[in-house]
Amino acid sequence: MPTLKRTSLSVLLLASTIFARSQQTPAVIDSLKKKLSKTTDINERSDLLGALSRIYMNTNLAIADSLGKQMIEEAENSRDRHLIVEALLTNGDRNSYFASQKEKVNKAIAYYQQALQVARDNKLDKDIARSYLALSAIYRSIPDAEKAFNYCNQAFSYISMLDNDSLKVQGYLEYGAVYNVKREKLLALRNYLAGLKVAEEMKNIRLMRDCYGSLTNFYSSVGDYDKAIDYQVKALALLDKLKDGQVKYNKVVFQNAVGNLYAQKKNYDMANSWFERAIRTADSIHYEPLKMPAYMGILNNYLSSNRPAEALDYFNKNTEVKQFITNLGMGSSIDMAYGYIYTELGSYDSAAYYYNKSAPFFENNSNQASRYSYYFRVGRLNELSGKMPKAIEYFTRAKEVAYSIGDPERIRDVAQQLDSVYTKAGDFRQAREYNALFYQYKDSLENLGKEKDLLQVEAADIQQRETRIAKEEAEKKRIRNYNQYIAITIGIAVLFVLLVLLGMFKVSAGTIRAIGFFAFLIFFEFIFLMFKKNIYSITHGEPWKDLAFMIGLAALLVPLHHWLEEKVLHYLTSHNLLTAAGKHIKTKFFSKPGTTGE
Repeated sequence: MPTLKRTSLSVLLLASTIFARSQQTPAVIDSLKKKLSKTTDINERSDLLGALSRIYMNTNLAIADSLGKQMIEEAENSRDRHLIVEALLTNGDRNSYFASQKEKVNKAIAYYQQALQVARDNKLDKDIARSYLALSAIYRSIPDAEKAFNYCNQAFSYISMLDNDSLKVQGYLEYGAVYNVKREKLLALRNYLAGLKVAEEMKNIRLMRDCYGSLTNFYSSVGDYDKAIDYQVKALALLDKLKDGQVKYNKVVFQNAVGNLYAQKKNYDMANSWFERAIRTADSIHYEPLKMPAYMGILNNYLSSNRPAEALDYFNKNTEVKQFITNLGMGSSIDMAYGYIYTELGSYDSAAYYYNKSAPFFENNSNQASRYSYYFRVGRLNELSGKMPKAIEYFTRAKEVAYSIGDPERIRDVAQQLDSVYTKAGDFRQAREYNALFYQYKDSLENLGKEKDLLQVEAADIQQRETRIAKEEAEKKRIRNYNQYIAITIGIAVLFVLLVLLGMFKVSAGTIRAIGFFAFLIFFEFIFLMFKKNIYSITHGEPWKDLAFMIGLAALLVPLHHWLEEKVLHYLTSHNLLTAAGKHIKTKFFSKPGTTGE
């Protein structure tokens, strides 16, 4: 049952998502701790404490909270308002990783609101914008699209006044994400492409990577998985251009992301191939926790392809996966996974045991999407085990959550289930009502599906148009630059012709030397310019390579410049033949008819 598969897997993916959102990796813990113990610089300590608190969100929440608290205390003691804002935003970020847990979401919002208040009180415009963007992102994850949109608008009102292209890119990406949640897909795409354009103009690899990631999410959301995979692979390729210690770890995360996209495409063989590649990469850097998302991806593939027995065997054998999820404080999702697997295997008593065990978490401390999944799955269990009143109760709860989320697919799915259980319970009047509701949303979604196909065409057209405009602008720039190079070349040639002509007449040596100095200076600087323009393919913009190349070029051209300038100017200022030639030209062209020169 495809709709049930979609409903059942959401919680199992959470741990993988949480790990992917972490900005650092536990492999550097010892190094960071060592640096922290040696430094007294408050800015460096803030950065190190922030990195460590994020890392420990993957492994030990108590330590993460302790480090986050220490970061805030040290920032407060410094009385540096920007550091205080930074500490509050960092604590908000690490809690936002657990968007499925109401408690963590509320903590994140509280930290972001405090950061915003400090930034406002001290007129820190950049930090105000960052706080608004953070609030937009957390409300988007709930999801509360209207609040997210409001905060994003406020963020951009500050960004537009700041000369900060990096923040502008982040603003465009957040706008795109909010529009995506609001289902205004073309506006989302336009903002993503606007952000990518700025990032490309900046030649900022990290921001370009973030833009590719956003475009991956966009195309995945409209069902164009091939294009989504294209962008994720592009983002993966960009990692090789970054020169920091996180590249090798991020490669594992990005490889898992490609695997998940293939899984969404239902190409499970390719998905498992990428998951296995991620596991091999994690092995090569000797870090076990990075293998967990890939293990969970493989487990999800078993469930999605209707192989619950293999899923159970795989889950039981890979005990480290369960331990990893438990360490994240999400042990209830393990129970939920077991409940689903045993339901599919027909072991209803075992399924009920695990669902009951996970109930307190999903009833009291999960977000709406996770709660919907729980109600839907428990309802399905009760339907299969013949307990129709209980099934009706849980599907009704799921329906209420679906309406509060405003998700037409969830409403359609639960309406279909309510039609089924009311029919089995003999309440045909209620069954007809839900049957009508099912077809209402089914027809609506089919129309949306047609719109989705059209949307893919329009999205492709927008991107092609953007690409064409970019190419046209690049071609105009190339022609403009070419014309400038031609004009400079002609100008240098004219200057040297003028220099030779001056040497042919009785012009003072000082004048010739002055003009000659500028002529040779322009000529050799033009040569430098031409070399510098064409060495990028060799140096790839690395400063030490650029410097070494330019030093070598200067060592060759500077002596040549001085030697050639001295010889030519000496020749022009002292050679009598040139003066005689000048006198001859003057006589020939400027003498009156009938007269002869001396």
